[in-house]
Amino acid sequence: MKKMIKIKSTTLLVFAFVATNVCAQEALKQQNNVKQEFEVKVITSVESIIPDGLGRSRLISANDKRDYKEFTSTQTEEDNTGNKSKRKDIRIKDFEETKLLNFYNIGGIRFQNIAANDAVISSKLTAMISEGWDLTFVTSAVESDAGEKDGNGIFITRYIFKRKSN
Repeated sequence: MKKMIKIKSTTLLVFAFVATNVCAQEALKQQNNVKQEFEVKVITSVESIIPDGLGRSRLISANDKRDYKEFTSTQTEEDNTGNKSKRKDIRIKDFEETKLLNFYNIGGIRFQNIAANDAVISSKLTAMISEGWDLTFVTSAVESDAGEKDGNGIFITRYIFKRKSN
């Protein structure tokens, strides 16, 4: 009797495993057949690190779209001609530009300017989220003063959003 119960419970366990596996595979097939399309939007903040407040700081958002394929070439051993895309065709003139304050003024670093920029950027990010965008990634970089004769620098941050296409 014990042996029969073991066989039955093992058989039931194997059956449950197979049934679960089949159901999971079917659900995965159905999910793959439903094409989920997403769109991505990048918002870029450029904040000046130029002393004396001489730089320009902005929050930039493109309103126009570009298809990267139109500006992409493939290099092969047989065909190594360069990319013939024209810069004027890539350039976007339809974009949103929000003024930000520079990190520096004549007196040096200006913490009030940083706080003001944070408030403006937060407002933009909040608006994007309320429009259905999900903030998926943030990346930043700095090109800063490299010495006495280099008075240039920027702090750049890219906010990458995505949402399901309509």
